[in-house]
Amino acid sequence: MPKADSLQGSLDLLVLKILSRRPHLHGYAIMSAIEAMSKEVLRVEEGSLYPALHRMEQAGWIRAEWTIKDTGRRARIYELTAAGKNQLASEETRWQAVTTAVNRVLRMA
Repeated sequence: MPKADSLQGSLDLLVLKILSRRPHLHGYAIMSAIEAMSKEVLRVEEGSLYPALHRMEQAGWIRAEWTIKDTGRRARIYELTAAGKNQLASEETRWQAVTTAVNRVLRMA
């Protein structure tokens, strides 16, 4: 099982990818989607996700708005911006380069 910090450096990529596939999600739904899509290997804690969402919103990669859920509770929902789509492409390229390099090292035995 991965350590809690195993998402360090990949959280932006995961959030941007989730929002590219499923726009208009609130924070808890993003956390749940990451966990479900990774078959419960990856978990994001609220203390990591919400500062990351705020940072990505400040960077212009995502947009957020308040909405009222069916339960009557307010929820902040997020969606990708055009700048976020560009950032996602950059993050995916960087991730591919990193994983290729790590695999190269692992194969050198």
